[in-house]
Amino acid sequence: MRMWRLGDFAMFLADQGRDAIIIKRIVMLEHFPLIGPPSSIGQVYLGPFFYYLVAPFLFLFALNPAGLAFGVSFLSIVGIVLGYYIVRKVLKEKVALVFLVLCTFSYQLIWAARFSWNPNLLPVFAFFTLYFFYKALETKKIVYSFLYGAFFALSFQLHHLAAFLGAPIVLTFIYQFITEKKKIPLLLSPFIAVASFLLISSPLIIFDLKHDFLNTKNLISLFTQQNVVAGGSPLARLLETNHAFWSTILQRSYSQMFSTALGVMFFAALIFLWMRKKDLFVLIHTINFFSFIYLFSILSSARYPHYYGTAYLSFFVLCAYLLASVPKKAYTTAVLGFVISAYIALNAKQYSFITGQTSNQIVFAQRIAESLAPRIDNKPFNFATYPIEFTSEDTFLYFLEKQGLKTANREAKEVTDQMYVLCDREPCRILDSHSWNIEIFGKAKIDTMWEVSGVKIYRLVHEK
Repeated sequence: MRMWRLGDFAMFLADQGRDAIIIKRIVMLEHFPLIGPPSSIGQVYLGPFFYYLVAPFLFLFALNPAGLAFGVSFLSIVGIVLGYYIVRKVLKEKVALVFLVLCTFSYQLIWAARFSWNPNLLPVFAFFTLYFFYKALETKKIVYSFLYGAFFALSFQLHHLAAFLGAPIVLTFIYQFITEKKKIPLLLSPFIAVASFLLISSPLIIFDLKHDFLNTKNLISLFTQQNVVAGGSPLARLLETNHAFWSTILQRSYSQMFSTALGVMFFAALIFLWMRKKDLFVLIHTINFFSFIYLFSILSSARYPHYYGTAYLSFFVLCAYLLASVPKKAYTTAVLGFVISAYIALNAKQYSFITGQTSNQIVFAQRIAESLAPRIDNKPFNFATYPIEFTSEDTFLYFLEKQGLKTANREAKEVTDQMYVLCDREPCRILDSHSWNIEIFGKAKIDTMWEVSGVKIYRLVHEK
């Protein structure tokens, strides 16, 4: 389900086009970035880890951007399978099997595994962060402290909301320190983890040092000058955040009262079981899930499904733990089968990639670029899309750059003798637009126009 018809359905829009260009330059040994993609707010940059992680797949697929989607899909599959073996080893085989089924059929995890985007691998890396943290507490071995610090840093480079992983790490460490008899070996762990975090984050640190702490200043500005913390009732925001999560898991929006009841029963059942068994692995994932829901509710951002990345696998571990802990009675298997079947049925409604109509976004971008390339004639050119909502210009530029054609440097306000504008909807008032990307070219006239796959392509030249 993660690879079926992947090349035909893989999303290839603005973010994917931008990333593909950067990763291609890595593969071709042209440029090695120290920063990753910008976050959605505040122009705070993530780390470059995602670019280097998936770069080998672009190379293996001979620079076909579908390779990046296959890379994310492959890594997602490997992560979930390894997660199954970890859960089986730490808990029980029955828990691991239920965990594997829940992960396998989750539409949200399938959706995230079917195209290239930095948040898509966060569920896997967050899970391994918490696993190595658990191993560090259990074994007191330095290698596990180093690993959980490293995976924490890698998770943070995939998405800034991974910072909330700090809550289960700090709270569980405090609990373990209070209950642990041998405290000295335990105290070494956080220092190793912090050193590891800083080491893995060194590209971002080097970038900041070279650019007058640009990223740090933007991050500070984000919290001091922008409305990061949501207003209104804290309880209302908490209920809203919880409701959005359950709607994503069940792929159906029930009432907020119903999702609240689910959340309360889920929490109560976990506390009841933990009081009986006191399993450290379960405690870590319990704190991670509920602390994330609470901390995320404080933020003013939208409740998009991919924002819950650090909580998904913890949730599935906890669900599997609860379902597998039901007392063995005559009806237990039937009840378990019904719950899992209902869960699969709710998610399966979204599996449009099995028989649905393909989007072919990669082929579409390639077809437009192939039409443009001979007309550009190896000359410098400016490039833009219209209207403003049509923001996927990097997808076309990827294929043009692949052919050795590079657009003018917009940041430097470079202007050439020709400009190409793509318009995907009427009216195409490109000479009377308020787009800065077009206006930078100056006073212009239409030299020629042609249409490819429903997109009108205009060649502009300077009006004398």
